[in-house]
Amino acid sequence: MKGYVHSVESFGSADGPGVRYIIFLSGCNLRCRFCHNPDTWEKCAGEELEASEVVKKALRYKDYWGDKGGITISGGEPLLQPEFLLEILKEAKKENINTCIDTAGEPYKNTLSDELLEKIVNYTDLFMLDIKHIDEEAHINLTGKSGKNIKDLARKLSDMGQPLWIRHVLVPGINDSEEDLKALRAFLDKLKTVERIDVLPYHTLGVFKWEELGIPYTLDGVEPPTQESVKLANKILKS
Repeated sequence: MKGYVHSVESFGSADGPGVRYIIFLSGCNLRCRFCHNPDTWEKCAGEELEASEVVKKALRYKDYWGDKGGITISGGEPLLQPEFLLEILKEAKKENINTCIDTAGEPYKNTLSDELLEKIVNYTDLFMLDIKHIDEEAHINLTGKSGKNIKDLARKLSDMGQPLWIRHVLVPGINDSEEDLKALRAFLDKLKTVERIDVLPYHTLGVFKWEELGIPYTLDGVEPPTQESVKLANKILKS
């Protein structure tokens, strides 16, 4: 089984518990206006590798992971290559590696079936799910796609007993209102397996990639949220 890997990061500290080896798979259907990795959007791009090769490379760093670390498969959108993702997870579990998936959930019910999702869950210790906006119309405006399937994925994973970390990028004037944050909190309260919620302040560190790719950046002029705004979001979301 081969798939497309955009890049890797050897020592990640913010993408799951402990020190992580992060594998960024190529391809994403979302067009998030704040995305800091638009270079990962293209499908069938990057290095074509076998799943066993991916895990073999990761094992070089296993001594650094400690008891909590392991590999995190991110993107792009890892669920766009579900069969390849599954094989990476299987190979990782042969080596007793802790596994985490960082996903925005968009492929669920579009190109990812429940049957394949259940197989993936069997080899995954943690799902990190990005929820961009709780309001459907605003979600479409922010990402170009519906958010209904993403919320369905959150419910499905919760019902399956899958541990969840929720990530929410806080963008001033877009999804930082008290009303939106309380609506998101109400949705999360219905999930049974949320272990952690991370508020991630919007930043502009990836804007240069948009410029290099010749893609108009539509949040030009939007500044990172204030400390007060982040504090309010943390309080409401109980993060």
